[in-house]
Amino acid sequence: QVQLVESGGGLVQAGGSLRLACAASGRTFSQYYMAWFRQPPGKEREFVAAISWGGTNSYYADSVKGRFTISRDNAKNTVYLQTNSLKPEDTAVYYCAARYNDNSRYVSSFDWSYNYWGQGTQVTVSS
Repeated sequence: QVQLVESGGGLVQAGGSLRLACAASGRTFSQYYMAWFRQPPGKEREFVAAISWGGTNSYYADSVKGRFTISRDNAKNTVYLQTNSLKPEDTAVYYCAARYNDNSRYVSSFDWSYNYWGQGTQVTVSS
């Protein structure tokens, strides 16, 4: 069992930055591929970014490419999402997700491929 706890959300003006963190506990975090998803108000959950457990592969949604960066520190059991140049349309609840895989380079943008989820952290970007 893996528990995920997100932090770092808040209210920020357009153009600002936030660093989200997702702390994991329970099992061997280093062999879990991780991702961030978000759910804007009144919309479906959508993929944001993913990273392999080895940290060598990452993948981004087109809407955040060049502005967001996903990273991980396996020694701290934490995955991060650095969000820069934030836009009002980035307003959403941000969730981290995880799943075990023995392939250190595997990543996935599909929410059905993840079996552990955090409770979410709210990001609000004002115009």
